[in-house]
Amino acid sequence: MFRYLKKISMGRGAWLLMLIITSGLQISALFFQHVLNMQPCVLCIYQRTALYGVLLASIIGLIAPKSLLIRLLAISTWLYSAAYGMSFSWQHVRLQFYSSPLDTCDLFPIFYFNIKWDEIVPVIFKASGNCSDKLGTILGLEMSQWMLIIFSAYFIVGLAVLCSQIVKVKAQKAIFSFKK
Repeated sequence: MFRYLKKISMGRGAWLLMLIITSGLQISALFFQHVLNMQPCVLCIYQRTALYGVLLASIIGLIAPKSLLIRLLAISTWLYSAAYGMSFSWQHVRLQFYSSPLDTCDLFPIFYFNIKWDEIVPVIFKASGNCSDKLGTILGLEMSQWMLIIFSAYFIVGLAVLCSQIVKVKAQKAIFSFKK
């Protein structure tokens, strides 16, 4: 399995698939927000930024997947973003299902380097919802629960891909040889 993971991580196909899946998740989030009027809370915005980190990781991986340095940079960005998203989605699940009166979420998102993304691109990063609101279920799970599952899957797969980088990939033997 590790040989297979290393082999596909050295090609562009897997990185492109991750880019497509993550883009689909981002488009879905914007659809829920702007079409279905499900207003995102601060924790939703933090999870959205984590997805942008995974998106960035897939772009880095697409640049030069055969380069070990680029691949490790992409994988580390992927793992960091997945862990970041997992922590905020777990906090969101806790607020929705196991909250105490002392649990609150921020009024406004706080971004790295104090960049005001919610003012620069409010269509994507403006938080106007309440973190403890349950907005509906998909297949019996709240959005926060789905995001916890998604980020956990990203993290587990990312760890497996990271571990696969120490395995040597054997050259495939040709079944038929046309050399004279």
